[in-house]
Amino acid sequence: MTTITPPTAVAGASVVRDRRPNAAREAWLIAGRDMLHWVREPWGIVFGLAFNIMLILMFGFLFGGAIELPGGGDYIAFLLPGMFALTMLFGLESTMTAMAEDAKRGITDRFRSLPISSASVALGRAIADLASSALSLAVLMLGGLLIGWRPTTGPGEVALGIVLLLWLRFSLLWLGIFLGLRFRGAGATTAVQVLVWPIGFLSTVFVSAETMPGWLGAIATWNPVSATAAATRELFGNPTGTTSGWFAENAVLAASVWPLVITAVFLPLAAGAYRRLRR
Repeated sequence: MTTITPPTAVAGASVVRDRRPNAAREAWLIAGRDMLHWVREPWGIVFGLAFNIMLILMFGFLFGGAIELPGGGDYIAFLLPGMFALTMLFGLESTMTAMAEDAKRGITDRFRSLPISSASVALGRAIADLASSALSLAVLMLGGLLIGWRPTTGPGEVALGIVLLLWLRFSLLWLGIFLGLRFRGAGATTAVQVLVWPIGFLSTVFVSAETMPGWLGAIATWNPVSATAAATRELFGNPTGTTSGWFAENAVLAASVWPLVITAVFLPLAAGAYRRLRR
């Protein structure tokens, strides 16, 4: 006896299959939603770029003439890769603020009520912020070329340097997402904004660690931002400001490992903070 399956049953099965969570597709949709907000209100990105360009001009042309590099070299060529790395850090508070606002306004709860993967919301935010960071980095590199900065190595080394910069940014995104989900008060956002500055400036972005007191230079050298700055200087063929030491010989390795450690710590913490949100 042949059993005939009603068309409605087939259609229903299709709908069920279509409703199965697809984290990658859902993350792209949520990332598109975030990027659409930036298209409608681009001022945050514009002012962030303007601020970074102002720092480059101020340190490069106002203070740069008074700064000497160990081992010699042009200060602008030393500064620009460091500023690229610092820009990857400065987006941390915007990620935290966006996640905190979505959670506070109930948008995150709406996402949680939908039949979508629990990973797609945070992943979508990470994709959108990474795209924004790539655009900001491209604009800064173009600005650097206009004021005289030049990479002197081949396309492969330059591409690896860009990958390391975005790799640092990707890892810091999970720190921002975790903080945004865990601490949603205005005071917490202000505290993170204040803390970003010492972390960024206590590095080798603007000056070489060899010009600092020994203990301070050691702290600055072990800063993840310093590791990425040193690696990109090496890969771009720019002055590194270092003449000896482990980091001078293993900058690319350090710039690869630091973001891996940050991601390994804060990605699970961000996932746990998302699961603990109340409906």
